[in-house]
Amino acid sequence: MQTISIADYQQLAQQKLPAEVWRYLSDGAGAGRTMAANITALNDTPLMPRPLVDVSGGHTRIKLFGQDYAHPLLLAPIAYQRLFHADGELAAAMAAEAQGAPYIVSSLASMTIESIAQSGAALWFQLYWQGSRESTLALLRKAEAAACKAIVLTVDAPVKQANFNLPPGISAVNLEAGHAAKSPVPALAQGQSEVFDHWMARAPRWSDVAWLREQTRLPLLVKGLLHAEDAAQAIAIGCDGIIVSNHGGRVLDGTPASLHSLAAITARLGEQTTILFDSGIRSGSDAFKALALGAHAVLIGRPFIWGLTAAGALGVAHVIRLLRDELEMTMALTGFANVASILKAPPE
Repeated sequence: MQTISIADYQQLAQQKLPAEVWRYLSDGAGAGRTMAANITALNDTPLMPRPLVDVSGGHTRIKLFGQDYAHPLLLAPIAYQRLFHADGELAAAMAAEAQGAPYIVSSLASMTIESIAQSGAALWFQLYWQGSRESTLALLRKAEAAACKAIVLTVDAPVKQANFNLPPGISAVNLEAGHAAKSPVPALAQGQSEVFDHWMARAPRWSDVAWLREQTRLPLLVKGLLHAEDAAQAIAIGCDGIIVSNHGGRVLDGTPASLHSLAAITARLGEQTTILFDSGIRSGSDAFKALALGAHAVLIGRPFIWGLTAAGALGVAHVIRLLRDELEMTMALTGFANVASILKAPPE
């Protein structure tokens, strides 16, 4: 099958993956309303063509936290990528390096941070709270030692229904190496709730975010915020950026579409705050719509996994290139020669 679009890669991935793995990748939480809302919000956002604007010399280059990148497309943190291809995270990171895309390593990666770093990609690290400050700090130090350029603290999934059993040989290897292991889980007393007294008891609080801010000199972003006041509080305690995300609809069904929250958070924080967007990007025009609503860059999730499944590193690289090409075409047809001009443009 000739792959000329993101939809082609989606079809190929579904054909190649076992049914249970495809469901794990594709399904949203509950009835999937949030996942559908993400797609609908992007589809329903119109594009205004401006055909006579001079966009000669246009480009997609951006700067994030002092680093120059070729375009505003980052690969989102997705767990257990060896489920989808034998070369897993390393293949995806190699493609990211080849296409100039930052690659965000998941805490639940199925390959070690050190081996992924061999790709030469610009690595960021997605940090899940590990139940205690000591265990979380150990994982943070592993990311720093691997020369990750930013830390992405994901806060929106302390409770998540498990509907998939990992096959033998695939696990969260970065959490299993001695000092980086999660803190032990205390037994529940009679009458206690597993949700309130187990999972939520181990979830981070605002004081933990403030503490984490003090532990690293790397840029610290908080991922998984949808409420403007939460975003403002994260910035107030010293975080360097926000990733507006509802986890691709995989955690709490019925949340607002991420795109709707993006507009409110941008209005609250202003364009000087680094705001990234996640959840639902399926095309370069989707990426443009998020940029037009105030995002400085966007995270690509399922589409790059479709490419990984279909063709390994080459598939991921092609997905990134397809998205970037479509972003450039959308920018040109709407009269924008660079990403900075999109961010500063008044709404139509």
